[in-house]
Amino acid sequence: MTEYGRGPGSEPWHPEDPLYGDQGWGGQQSAHGQNQYGQQQPYPQDPYAQQPQAHDPYAQQQPQQPHDPYAQQHYQQQPDYGVPQDPYAQQPQQPQQPQYDNGGWDTGQQSAGMPYAAQPADPYGAGQAGYGETHDYYGTPEAYPPPQPPGRREAAAPQQAPAENPDWDPEVQPEETHPFFTGTDTPDDNGDDRDDEYDDSRASRRGSRGGNERRGKGKKKSRNGCACLVVSLVLVGGLGGVSYFGYSYWKDKFGSAPDYAGSGSGSVEVEIPKGSFGSDIGNILKKKGVVKSVDAFVSAQSENPKGKSIQAGVYLLHEKMSAAEALKMMVDPKSQNLLVIPEGYRNVAVYEMVDKKLGLKKGTTEDVAKSETSELGLPDWVSKNKDIKDPLEGFLYPAAYPVTKQTKPETLLKKMVSRANEEYDKLDLEGAAKKYKLDGPWQVLTVASLVQAEGLTHDDFRKMAEVAYNRLKPDNIATNRKLEFDSAFNYLKKQSKIKIGSNEIRTNPDPYNTYYHAGLPPGPISNPGDEALRATLNPTSDGWMFFISLDGKKTQFTKTAAEHEKLNQKFKEQHGLG
Repeated sequence: MTEYGRGPGSEPWHPEDPLYGDQGWGGQQSAHGQNQYGQQQPYPQDPYAQQPQAHDPYAQQQPQQPHDPYAQQHYQQQPDYGVPQDPYAQQPQQPQQPQYDNGGWDTGQQSAGMPYAAQPADPYGAGQAGYGETHDYYGTPEAYPPPQPPGRREAAAPQQAPAENPDWDPEVQPEETHPFFTGTDTPDDNGDDRDDEYDDSRASRRGSRGGNERRGKGKKKSRNGCACLVVSLVLVGGLGGVSYFGYSYWKDKFGSAPDYAGSGSGSVEVEIPKGSFGSDIGNILKKKGVVKSVDAFVSAQSENPKGKSIQAGVYLLHEKMSAAEALKMMVDPKSQNLLVIPEGYRNVAVYEMVDKKLGLKKGTTEDVAKSETSELGLPDWVSKNKDIKDPLEGFLYPAAYPVTKQTKPETLLKKMVSRANEEYDKLDLEGAAKKYKLDGPWQVLTVASLVQAEGLTHDDFRKMAEVAYNRLKPDNIATNRKLEFDSAFNYLKKQSKIKIGSNEIRTNPDPYNTYYHAGLPPGPISNPGDEALRATLNPTSDGWMFFISLDGKKTQFTKTAAEHEKLNQKFKEQHGLG
């Protein structure tokens, strides 16, 4: 029997159906109990066809209606809501009624209380009073579309204007649908441009209604292939550009620096200031035409173990040398054009050395020192004693000084005084003067000059400093506060003798004769070095009072006058002195 109150049910799969699970020609199932052309065909295997209407809860919501024989004549006028819509057809989707896998049924009808409204496109809907209550299976929004012939399965559903679409929102911007941006396939030969995602959606929907197959894939995505090729070319081109600039940067920063070859030729005088680093030295050499680039010299300096030992000074180099050869010469002391002042040298000896180094007439530097003493930078604590033979004595600090052919004597003397001030500032001369009851830093410097002239080793220097301090004490009755240093007498005589007659040395009234006068001489008698200066600030405390050198190489120290007299007699015998 025919049950108009029921919706279309699930039709069993037919082996000849090419869609394998698709519902009918148009992707639907025919109404329950009907064939694809609307004729009633009850199926014995359908349990609903054998049951009375009272058992169907949905059949009671609407009175039985005779079958509309003309329903299939206007099915093309009804919107197709039964299958998933083509995304390019812009057709609104309607909510589907619940579906069940066990038999799969869908009411496909209007709810109770909703009379059939004749469609304008239906020529029979408004003019048939007797059929106004007849239920139209394809007239409701929830109904499946009517079956279509196989040749029209892929035809798009009727378009609806955006104004008739209740889900269309004019404020929402449409998404980009160009295949290049969406990644969809280009239309194939049949005009089907639906992508794989749409096919997956259709397959999943068919599966919910009993289908278990999906459509085959379309053609290869030629447009995506072109896009990938373009992107690949851009990436390859960009990588090539980055590689080129990276190589250029590496070559500029880490490649071999420009450099000369060989040991060069000619003669170039280069002065390196104090505190210069590798790059500073490289810049000076490049400006002088010695090396070709700063980087070449810095690289050579890092490769040479002695590269960091370059001292301030003047170097005699060649023009257009390789950086390695220039560095090799600079670490060799013979290549330096320096004036080296030894420790303990008196000023008269220093003046002669400057004249000789600068190629000046003998006595030129000494005359400059006397005439420009106040301009050379002596400290305020220098003594103004009129008996001082040379105010610069003790301030021509022993060191190596770079000189050039253009160096002037006054310039060189200023450098020496400046170096002396720098070194003396590092020492607490004022503190030492207070500790040993001396008259300021000037007398401490005088003691250091005596120690430097008499001693031979560091151990000698410390003992010699103790002898000087012990003899200067007021309670000294062994020498009655007389120092009795031969070095002071030699200074005033501008000599360096070991053999000095007792009568001569004890009768000379010169202020620098410590055998004649008690206490210290008016000023320093030499230019002490750092070792003698530090020994003067840190003497021994063993009670040494006397000293003598029998062979001029080793100094012997004693604490009593008796011990010293024995050594003195031995000295006279060795040198034939009476």
